[in-house]
Amino acid sequence: MPMRLQRFLARAGVASRRGSEKLMTAGRVCVNGQVVREMGSKVDPAVDTVTVDGSVVRLAERPCYLVLNKPEGYLTTMSDPYGRPCVAGLVPTERYPGLFPVGRLDGDTTGILLFTTNGNVAQALLHPSRHVDKHYVALVEGSPSAKDVERLRRGVMLDDGPTAPAELTLLAPDDALFRVVAPEGARGDTSVVGITVHEGRKHQVKRMLAAVGHKVLVLHRDAFGPLTLRGCRRGAWRMLDDDEVRALESLGKNLNKEKGDKE
Repeated sequence: MPMRLQRFLARAGVASRRGSEKLMTAGRVCVNGQVVREMGSKVDPAVDTVTVDGSVVRLAERPCYLVLNKPEGYLTTMSDPYGRPCVAGLVPTERYPGLFPVGRLDGDTTGILLFTTNGNVAQALLHPSRHVDKHYVALVEGSPSAKDVERLRRGVMLDDGPTAPAELTLLAPDDALFRVVAPEGARGDTSVVGITVHEGRKHQVKRMLAAVGHKVLVLHRDAFGPLTLRGCRRGAWRMLDDDEVRALESLGKNLNKEKGDKE
């Protein structure tokens, strides 16, 4: 059955519908060899050949979900014009066309990064109304005081506005997460903290901790919503189990229902 091109791209996992529209506007989408920018354009998946940046896009029978334990030094992008290392080289993009990262981690930040071919679920997880928990472990300068912890719990003012509340805990040297960012122990005037945030602003954790006087030296994300790095060494990836997939897809369904109710 024919469908709008941006819907086809979203269902194929290339990007969300809005992201797919941007790809079309940029002239990166072709149908049967012709660049298509018209938003009302339709395609028949059984007949037409759709490509993005020259790669053929197809609808998969089932969406793919996996998590990567991102190493330091990799950009959260599927390609880089300057040839810098990208996370695309660490995941099975040839086996799962349309795979893309949900959100991003800074180049020097390590840890869990979700990939999927399901644009609706990606949109649900990144939507501001979802308040998906993201837990980080950070090696910071100094040691946060009770006052610092309370400031973060209330939310702090950044240059782009106030943040939502965050939860901060000091981690002890015998904690396994402590050793992730300080394998040889915290040296000098430093400490290790765990922090949970719900937003996805650029450099948010670094900026929030800096706002209360504690520069981040090392940063690692160990949990994203219901997902963890269980059984996934640095630089490796694993497929999600059935329970994890159900939890993520449930978010997508809830978001679509909320949109329908508002409309």
